[in-house]
Amino acid sequence: MEAVFSYIIGLGAAVMMPIIFTILGVCIGIKFSKALKSGLYVGVGFVGLSVITALLTSSLGPALSKVVEIYGLELQVFDMGWPAAASVAYNTLVGSFIIPVCLGVNLVLLLIGCTRTVNIDLWNYWHFAFIGAVVYFMTDSIAWGFFAAIICYILTLVMADMTAKRFQKFYPGMEGISIPQPFCQGFMPFAVVINKALDYVPGINKVNIDSEGMKKKFGLFGEPLFLGVIIGIIIGCLACKDGAELVDSIPATLGLGIKMGAVMELIPRITSLFIEGLKPISEATRELIAKKFGEDKELYIGMSPALVIGHPTTLVVSLLLIPVTLVLAVVLPGNQFLPLASLAGMFYVFVMVLPYTNGNVLRSFIVGLVVIAIGLYFVTWMAGDFTAAAHSVAQAHPEDASVAVPAGFQAGALDFASSPLSTLIYACMKYLNYIGAAILTLLTAGVLAWNRVSMKKKATK
Repeated sequence: MEAVFSYIIGLGAAVMMPIIFTILGVCIGIKFSKALKSGLYVGVGFVGLSVITALLTSSLGPALSKVVEIYGLELQVFDMGWPAAASVAYNTLVGSFIIPVCLGVNLVLLLIGCTRTVNIDLWNYWHFAFIGAVVYFMTDSIAWGFFAAIICYILTLVMADMTAKRFQKFYPGMEGISIPQPFCQGFMPFAVVINKALDYVPGINKVNIDSEGMKKKFGLFGEPLFLGVIIGIIIGCLACKDGAELVDSIPATLGLGIKMGAVMELIPRITSLFIEGLKPISEATRELIAKKFGEDKELYIGMSPALVIGHPTTLVVSLLLIPVTLVLAVVLPGNQFLPLASLAGMFYVFVMVLPYTNGNVLRSFIVGLVVIAIGLYFVTWMAGDFTAAAHSVAQAHPEDASVAVPAGFQAGALDFASSPLSTLIYACMKYLNYIGAAILTLLTAGVLAWNRVSMKKKATK
C-alpha cells in the first residue's frame, strides 16, 4: 500500500491532473477529447506554476541567506520548506494510508449528506498527513495519528462548504469549486474577525483600495510587476556587505529585481490556464447534478488553492510581507523560527482571506501581518515534535537529504505548521490528552451536524 500511494504521489499534480480530469470528464458525459484537453490545461498550469515557484526560490533563496549571514539573523528553528515537510508527512505510517483513509471519509460524508465537497486535491493531503504524523510521534500511537488527520480532514471539508459560495463569487471562473486545503482555510476565521474589527477603526474603515485601485492611484508604482522589481533590487542591495560589493553585484541585483518582477507577472498568466481547464468540467458537473438531482442540489469539486494565487492583491500583499516577515521573525520575543524556504508559499495565506476583505489591499495586508506573526509562534511551539518526526523519517530514508535536520537546529515550516487549525489539534492532543480528543470529537460532530442541517435548509428553499 505504501508503495502504491507513494507512486501515485510521486507522479505529481502535472501528471495526475490530466488523468483525473479525463476520467472525471468522461464519467459526467464530456467527450473524451474535450475532457483530455481540460486535464492537460490544468496539468500544464501546474507545470508552469512549479517552474515559476522554482524561479522564485532559486533567485530569492541565496540573497536571503546572505542577508541572514550579514546581519546575524540565524535562529534555532531551521526552515525545511514545504517540500521537505510533505516528504516527512508522507513517509510515515499515517502518510502511507492518508489518501485511501481520507477518500473513504469523504465518501461516507457525501453519502450521509454532511458535505458537498469532493476533495480531489490529492497532493495537498500531505497537510492531513503532517498533523497526523506529528501527533503519531508525539503520542507514539498510530491510532491517535489517524484520529488527528481525520479530524483535520473533516473540519476542512466543512470549512470548504461554508466558504464555497463566497470563494466562487469573488474569484471569476471558479463556479462549482471549493478549497478543502487546511492551510488556507485555517486563516479564514482570522480574516472574518479582523476584517469586521477594522470596520470600527477610524481612517482604515474608509480606505478601500484593491489592486485595480492601486494601479489608478499609484500608476506604475501600483503594478505587481514594478513592485516585484523594486523589492528584488532592495533585497539584492541588502545582501551586499559594503559599497564595494554593492557595485560589483549590480548585474546580479538588477537580475534579481527582473526575476521577481517576472514571477509577479507570470503567475496570473499561468493560473488562467487552470480556469480554462476547469470551465468545461465545472459546467458539465452542474448540468449533470441539476438533471439527476434537481436545480437545488449542489456538489463542489475540491481543488488546489494554486488556481487563484495569481490574483493581483495576493501578489502585492505577499510581496510586501516577505521582507516584513523577516523583520518580524527577528524582533518578536520568543520566536525561534526564521522563514526562508517557506517564503515561496506566502501566496497561499491569502486565498481565503481575499473573499472576506473583498480584495482590499490594506485590510489583506493587516490580516496577513497578524496571522504571520501568530504563525511564527505556532511553528516555534511545534518544532520539537516536528523535529522528532523528521529525525525518524531521515533515519528510515537516509537517501532523502531534504528531510535531514542540520545539527543543532530544530525543524519548522511555515506551511502547514503555522496554521491555526493544525495548532488547535496539536494543542488539544499534546496538553489535554483524552479531554482534548473529546473536545475535538464534539467540535467535529457539532460542525458536521450544523453543516448537514444547513445543507437541508438550502435544499428545501
